[in-house]
Amino acid sequence: MKTIATGNKAVAEAVKQAQPTVIAAYPITPQTQIIEQIAEYVASGKLKSRFIPVESEHSAMAACIGASVTGVRTFTATSSQGLLYMHEMTNWAAGARLPIVMANVNRAISPGWNIWAEHTDSMQERDTGWLQVYAGSVQEAYDATLMAFRIAEHEDVLLPVMVNLDGFALSHISQPLDPVEIGDFLPPMFLPHAIDTQNPAGYGVLTGPDDYFKFRWDIERSMRDSVKVIESVQEDYARRFGRCYGFTEDYCCDDANVVVISMGTLGKEAEVAIDMLRSEGIRAGSLRLRWLRPFPEINLEGREIVVIDRAYSFGFGGILATSIRSRIKRDLYSVIAGLGGQEVTYEDIADFIRQRRIGEECWFGVNDHA
Repeated sequence: MKTIATGNKAVAEAVKQAQPTVIAAYPITPQTQIIEQIAEYVASGKLKSRFIPVESEHSAMAACIGASVTGVRTFTATSSQGLLYMHEMTNWAAGARLPIVMANVNRAISPGWNIWAEHTDSMQERDTGWLQVYAGSVQEAYDATLMAFRIAEHEDVLLPVMVNLDGFALSHISQPLDPVEIGDFLPPMFLPHAIDTQNPAGYGVLTGPDDYFKFRWDIERSMRDSVKVIESVQEDYARRFGRCYGFTEDYCCDDANVVVISMGTLGKEAEVAIDMLRSEGIRAGSLRLRWLRPFPEINLEGREIVVIDRAYSFGFGGILATSIRSRIKRDLYSVIAGLGGQEVTYEDIADFIRQRRIGEECWFGVNDHA
């Protein structure tokens, strides 16, 4: 039955449906509502999980690792500084091949202290071995969380998955939500290398040069294999529940001369900009990147490209823009906008497209496009 929910409440509802055995978390704005709602579900008996209120985000991930290695489904949530505090353990979770699911509510990194949306926190985790998906709506945050469990736990993947949603711009925005009865969509979890007390083994022991690289390659192999798993899970979700997702969400791209690429809520704002530009006779399109890891194949032959980044690699460039440029092997217009919750409207996005300067970089509000 359809209801109205925030992005945070949608994630909590999906977790209730997934029924993880262990949930460990520490509150941090703007993620706290997720954990508060989950704690209410556990206290009321609607969610039969062991809820562990730990003393820090580092401990939250460590607790999830300890639970996951026993072969049970686990979940946590965090944001910003909390995700940075987890960094040692996020590397461990991926390296140990543990299918933990985590919601990250994207928020800027201090200083100065800022609680609004930015993608720097999750971008700093992009090379740890975690799969990353970015939601653009409340419904998508719910659906992506459910699919994340099945993708992470698939025998060809067994890597953790991070579901990202923009702080306040999505985490606290109320939109329609249509929950589902998942039935057998999520099969029982099976971890082939789970701890077995009848057969003791060492975990994470010292690994020398002759073997270490093989573990690194195994993560990459599984990341590549995850592409087909993601496609299969998204197709099954569409068959069961009628909502279709891909690695990207394309809007009016088929006949476009220029395509704007973005992630999260800016991708939804861009669709309004495209409608405006189309009414002016400008054949523009929008491509919202949903999956950052594994990075999708993008075919934009013959189109001019405008990329909006909500994160930056200092001394190098917009992270999304440089990633796109490396794939398409040609230049584009890179716009850095929305950092720390900076307001970026559909009119601004339309201006980025109208006044694009291919081969240049623009910091919105500093060296403006105008």
